[in-house]
Amino acid sequence: MSKINQKRRFRLVIQELNESLKMALEAIRDNKLRSTLTLLGIVIGVFSVIGVMTAIRTLESSLEKGLNIFGSNTFGIQKYPAISLGWHSRMKYHNRKNITLDQFEKVKERAQKPKTVSVGDDKWGMTVKYDDRRTKGNVVIHAGDEWTLKNFNMFIADGRNVTHEDNQFYRKVCVLGMDVVDLLFPFEDPLGKVVEMDGQKYLVIGITERSGQMFGESRDNFITIPISTYLNKYGSSWTSLDITVEALSAELYEETMDEVVGILRTIRKLPPGEDNDFEVVSNQTLLNTIGSFTGGVKIFAFVISIIALVVAGIGIMNIMLVSVTERIKEIGIRKAVGATRKNILVQFLMEAVFLSEFGGIIGVALGIAGGNVVAVVFDIPAVIPIDWAIYGLLVCSLIGIGFGSYPAYRAAKLDPIESLRHE
Repeated sequence: MSKINQKRRFRLVIQELNESLKMALEAIRDNKLRSTLTLLGIVIGVFSVIGVMTAIRTLESSLEKGLNIFGSNTFGIQKYPAISLGWHSRMKYHNRKNITLDQFEKVKERAQKPKTVSVGDDKWGMTVKYDDRRTKGNVVIHAGDEWTLKNFNMFIADGRNVTHEDNQFYRKVCVLGMDVVDLLFPFEDPLGKVVEMDGQKYLVIGITERSGQMFGESRDNFITIPISTYLNKYGSSWTSLDITVEALSAELYEETMDEVVGILRTIRKLPPGEDNDFEVVSNQTLLNTIGSFTGGVKIFAFVISIIALVVAGIGIMNIMLVSVTERIKEIGIRKAVGATRKNILVQFLMEAVFLSEFGGIIGVALGIAGGNVVAVVFDIPAVIPIDWAIYGLLVCSLIGIGFGSYPAYRAAKLDPIESLRHE
């Protein structure tokens, strides 16, 4: 018997909710303009947070999969941080002492734990020529030794790499990235050919495998030459080199880093307790740096969105109070034919929650679409942040319940006799 009563009660509750929802939808449909303006605030608030979170999640997902600047168990040492924002941040590190070729050679000589220690430098905005063909002026010189390409996760596809002898004898040889090969040698083998760059001729000894893109920029638009040849042509008192170190294994990675950092501190005469005057960079530190930046953006976007949603909630409360005033006689009639305070309360609450949720759904859809514009621009996989979409809809429910409770309570407590007399 008790089970039958429970089923009847459950059916009655479902029936009451259905009726309340129908009445709420009728009220919203009867006031389309007012409801649309109310929805707009919710849509903007949800769109802003979901859009930003989607864009950041898209970038983070791409970074985690594709940010392999260094090879496995490899880290770099350089004068400047890998990521620095603003001129003031850049100038902060400008006065550091340069990392020189002599310092590199001392590190290489003294360090016992690394598998390889290499040196390199980059120069941007170069033009490479062959016969009547030329690249755009955006080719990068990757100067280095026999380990530089490998430590930067690049590999020879054909020919050979730069060797120790090439550096020892200042040879004018080069290894080409595939973008340069595509432009200069579309129909012939580049090996053994001579290209020209900045007035110097270089013999092509190798080409690399394709590395693809990162942040929408190609990693194959480069030319590699020996570091000795590079310094002879482009070296100056402003030149600061980069050192890359490969550990023997993942287990020895931290020990290798500590040893190399300690040796370099000694070479640069840094007293104990003083901060390093150079940066140690790895794939993980790059991810951490980007994560700290995007974390701040997330917090900012979340705060702005909460403010927007609270303002939208106040708008919902205002509209619902106006609705209660306009429908006093309707409420009186409903109570006269048997509607309870609970029925009235649920009806108005459902109206507020429906407005919030409908606006939330539109905001989530627009936010995901807007955030994934980043994926289109940078040609990376799109992401749908299910967790943030759920959080957004939950917040919308709380906004609807929180700001719709007072108008619903006010409607529920109206006296039926006075309501029927209202004009």
